[in-house]
Amino acid sequence: MEIKEIQNLIKFVSKSGASEVKLETDDFKITIKTASDAVQAVPQVMPQPMFTQAPAVPQEVSVTVPQAEAPAATADTKSNLIEIKSPMIGTFYAKPAPDKDTFVKVGDVVNASTVVCTIEAMKLFNEIEAEVSGKIVEILVDDATPVEYDQPLFLVDPS
Repeated sequence: MEIKEIQNLIKFVSKSGASEVKLETDDFKITIKTASDAVQAVPQVMPQPMFTQAPAVPQEVSVTVPQAEAPAATADTKSNLIEIKSPMIGTFYAKPAPDKDTFVKVGDVVNASTVVCTIEAMKLFNEIEAEVSGKIVEILVDDATPVEYDQPLFLVDPS
């Protein structure tokens, strides 16, 4: 199951009002529990039987997200700036590789499909697109630092 599918499942469960959902396949097991203010997803990788190697060790990851779904980019109440927010928990990277230039800098003009950073989650590097058009006004996160779900990453002036 891909990370986007897990995120969509979490969103669906948070909107459905269910208190707990369990999904289990041969490869993994996910339990999503809702509390009054959060949804918790616990994906687990189940070992597959192998006859020539030792079985893999199950991995468990716990993710807590707010009950109400917020859009990836929302208007700042104090000005016309738009925040580009992290769609997941992980490590923020401003460059595609250590020896490469940053995806965007302050003053760069972006459109909805412009990749602005990558976020590493569970050894997967996820390209994050701007989802808005405008000029980058501020980068709110340092390179190679942890980020939370819905944390503002960039400020964009849409004008």
